[in-house]
Amino acid sequence: MRKRYPLRLYLAGAVLARAGDEMSGPALMLAGFALAGSTIEASSLLAGITISAAVGGPVLGTLLDRAAGPGRLLAGALVMYAAGLGTILVGLGSLPFTVTILIAVVTGLLGPALSGGWTAQLPRLVDGDDLPRANALDSMTFSVASLAGPALAGAVAEALGAPAAVVVSMMLIAPALPAAWMLPARSDRARGARTTSVTSDLAAGMRVIVGRPALARATLTSVLSCVAQGMLTACVPLLGERALGGAGRGAVLLSCTAVSALLANAVLARFPRSVAPDTIIWASALVQAVALALATSSQPIVLIVAVLMAGIGEGPQLAALFAIRHREAPEHLCGQIFTTGASLKITGFASGAAIAGTVVIWSLPAALALAASVAALAALAFPGSWWMGVHRSTGICTLPDARAHDRAAPR
Repeated sequence: MRKRYPLRLYLAGAVLARAGDEMSGPALMLAGFALAGSTIEASSLLAGITISAAVGGPVLGTLLDRAAGPGRLLAGALVMYAAGLGTILVGLGSLPFTVTILIAVVTGLLGPALSGGWTAQLPRLVDGDDLPRANALDSMTFSVASLAGPALAGAVAEALGAPAAVVVSMMLIAPALPAAWMLPARSDRARGARTTSVTSDLAAGMRVIVGRPALARATLTSVLSCVAQGMLTACVPLLGERALGGAGRGAVLLSCTAVSALLANAVLARFPRSVAPDTIIWASALVQAVALALATSSQPIVLIVAVLMAGIGEGPQLAALFAIRHREAPEHLCGQIFTTGASLKITGFASGAAIAGTVVIWSLPAALALAASVAALAALAFPGSWWMGVHRSTGICTLPDARAHDRAAPR
């Protein structure tokens, strides 16, 4: 590892920023309900801050790629995101709700900074041989955040009130600022000569995502997997009511998923080159499909096993996705590809939750069966993966080979 910027500093900053992000959504919903008194307004706040990420991700990633000091731009995005949360909180009850929703949408544009914006910086922090392990550790920060954020939001809201939960989410993001600010600057050689516009860079990034088969397949599979994960999340309250004796206990199921994802990635970090990432992508989707099919059972034990399996599929799939992006993305478009991918996954998750929310009213088993079908489709969306896992090098990342062509190509 390079000594100039310790990986542990990156991981600390990433987990704090991501925990604040994971906490902010539930906290805003609770605050919206407490201050506005409407479940519709509460859910609208969450939808507003989530859906705009699809637009903000590509633009933010392009700006990160063009910046000499991406860490400072990333820190600025964190400040603005936290400030947006505070403005939403102040606006609830004192501003017209339409204005508050608009603020939430603008704030959501910066959401990918807390996910893909961080991960895109990893290749400049660690040597190529250490990148597979760093990918697994980075993906673990998502599991930690998804486990701690919502639980902390509920606990703070219960103890100090819903508005305090929003304030605490802002406080979690604040300590991540130094870690972002101190990220190493990009060298002139890495930046290259920028003679193109932001619009041209956006188009180039999209062409890379679509034009590189491994990257396109991994992106499609991960987005479809997120659709299935969103469907499961929408089913959680009814699953808790049916199998655990209360809708509120459904949150335990999400905690089980986060814990198993964390443990699976811990094993992957210990043996980072044991399986090729191309194999992990489709195999993890199949594991999630089986898990969702098992979740249709009314037996509590079977349901717990199912959500644990779902986490075992989700965690390594994220680490493998990072590895493929690092391997396939041109260095000068890395930030855009990561933040665009994060935007697509967020949109997929939200879409899955919306679809299942409609189906589950009619039939819970049907909603879970649909989610299992989507997860299976995610595995089938990775054509060629069955032989790629055998013939491709089992090394999780082959940066030198992938990047050599990009450096030689004109920009």
